Amino acid sequence: MTSRPAYGLSDWGTSRFRLWLVDARGEAVAEKRSDDGLDASRVRGFAATLESHLAELGAPGNLPVIVCGMAGSRQGWVEANYVPVPADLSAILSGAVRIPGINRDVRIIPGLSQSGGSPNVMRGEETQLLGAILSRNLSNGIIAMPGTHSKWVTLENGRAKHFATYLTGELYALLASQSILRHSIGDTAASASPDHPQFAAALDLMLSGERMLGELFGIRAAMLLEDLSPEGAAARLSGLLIGAEVAGARAKNEGRVTLVASGAMAALYGKALAHAGLEFDRVDADEAVRKGLFVAASHTWPITQERPA
Repeated sequence: MTSRPAYGLSDWGTSRFRLWLVDARGEAVAEKRSDDGLDASRVRGFAATLESHLAELGAPGNLPVIVCGMAGSRQGWVEANYVPVPADLSAILSGAVRIPGINRDVRIIPGLSQSGGSPNVMRGEETQLLGAILSRNLSNGIIAMPGTHSKWVTLENGRAKHFATYLTGELYALLASQSILRHSIGDTAASASPDHPQFAAALDLMLSGERMLGELFGIRAAMLLEDLSPEGAAARLSGLLIGAEVAGARAKNEGRVTLVASGAMAALYGKALAHAGLEFDRVDADEAVRKGLFVAASHTWPITQERPA
């Protein structure tokens, strides 16, 4: 470790765990990623899981840790209640819940909720959203955060006004591995390419108003009758699902989009947004969540003479 850490930052989800030790400027001095998500951590114990990873990184015993994600759900470590929208995201900073009964000061950031005609919740993405807003100094616009459950947030005058969720990533995983389409896609599900012609063709269908359910079985038929390759099948399924998401979001939102994504997800959604004629900027998803966590930690435990970094 090259610098003394000021905070521990953790993005603790259903299936994965990420931990950063950062200095007083928010620069990462150590990092750990594992599969110790909710299910694994419930068996082992949340405190034991966190402490083992902190020990591996050489974190001091008094290092405070801020957490976002499903660790704050009803099935998680301690429930951190939702902040209802419309909301200024500063509300999630003051709403962090302290874990009782342990020596270390660990706090979990609350999620966002939406009631009324379109009930919705998010947990973890609110921290990514905060980081993206601060990274680009955003006050208005649309924030798209693709993933297992993609979130599209409308930002107005610096406040999260409302948001929508699309089960795009989860549907892709289920259809590719547990439906009849698994025979067409095989082991190529993780390698859907935005550059494959089938991806663009599927986007065209969805953006022109075709219904996704009427197109899915065509992947199976094209494999049987037209020798559609597994790579082409994966690209087509991805294009249908992402295209349906972007078409739905485009119909509800106007304005420039800020895409919060990394790696393959950034490439797929970047291609889809451009194909839909939407202007967008991109913020790296990992950097956004880390920045959001750091801002929350700095708010909770300010660096002072009494508490030096």
